Amino acid sequence: MAVMKKALVAAGVVALAAFMVHRVLRLKEITLASRELPVKHLKCHYLQNIDYGAEDITILKDGLAFLSTGLKYLNLPSFSDDPGKMYVLDLLHPMPTPVELQIKGELDLSSFNPHGISVYIDEADDSVYLFVVNHPQMKSQVEIFKYVPEKTLLHLKTITHPLLHSLNDIVAVGVESFYATNIHYFNNEALNLMATLLGLPWAQVVYYSPEEVRAAPGGFMSANGINISPDKRYIYVSDIIDHEIDVFERKEGEQLVYLKSVGVGTLCDNIEVDHRTGDIWLGCHPNAMKLSKFDPEDPPGSEIIRIKDIHSERPVVSQEYIDDGRVIMASTVAAIYEGKLLIGSAFHKALCCDLK
Repeated sequence: MAVMKKALVAAGVVALAAFMVHRVLRLKEITLASRELPVKHLKCHYLQNIDYGAEDITILKDGLAFLSTGLKYLNLPSFSDDPGKMYVLDLLHPMPTPVELQIKGELDLSSFNPHGISVYIDEADDSVYLFVVNHPQMKSQVEIFKYVPEKTLLHLKTITHPLLHSLNDIVAVGVESFYATNIHYFNNEALNLMATLLGLPWAQVVYYSPEEVRAAPGGFMSANGINISPDKRYIYVSDIIDHEIDVFERKEGEQLVYLKSVGVGTLCDNIEVDHRTGDIWLGCHPNAMKLSKFDPEDPPGSEIIRIKDIHSERPVVSQEYIDDGRVIMASTVAAIYEGKLLIGSAFHKALCCDLK
């Protein structure tokens, strides 16, 4: 009996070891640890005043762009101890230059740490509301601002909730309502690593309104960027670990119905949508291992992906820009406007590129 028990224990240990080796190899696979890409550049220049990343960028139909900068998040590099800032950029200006927005109201600016952003325009009076994921003291909450031209954000409200626990990105669907992504299921880094190793698709999208807060459809390995189609009928979510963009249809009562997934072959972060064509633009990480093991001598690169006809049977996925990290490191967002492409990064700089 003792011999049998030892044999069973040994078999169990071997099986567990084999499983963990398999999952570690899988981790290398999903982080694209061995991936190297040839550069594919555009005519670009650095945006002035942006030296510590522009993690998210969104552009209004009139060419006004908002940028969140100075993010300090998880294990990402950070090269400034200053709080984060919000900038505005007029792409219709002959020489577009980011201008820092002055924030007024009851918000602790000393711990302001902006991440994903979204804009909602109230059709009743054309008021512009800016929603910002904020990580003060590495917590997760949402700030709602009203934009006051030319250079002011008026803080209206801070939103916290147990379901909004590891926020990454947000898309506003009302003056006080939104969908937001939780990039992890747990609040513990070790448990989140274990969930990744075990392949547990538990990350969620959360719907928030003053009337209700609930988890929308889950099933994400890691829910990252989120955005909405120009006609407001569809929600797009980037499952960064699964290398996919998931498409959902909005139904009555803000229910989301899963429609399809489109593979992108890389780790895509934020999602922006061309308001004219509906094309999806994505800031992506071509090799996440380089991002997690940051080495300035071998920096993490940048990759910009475009998806045309995402609702068709054959969406077209194309690489629009690739850099090895020598020009811009760790791209997180690509926002398009009338032949101009803005590329933001997690902690580095931001580019303005010509597509024409």
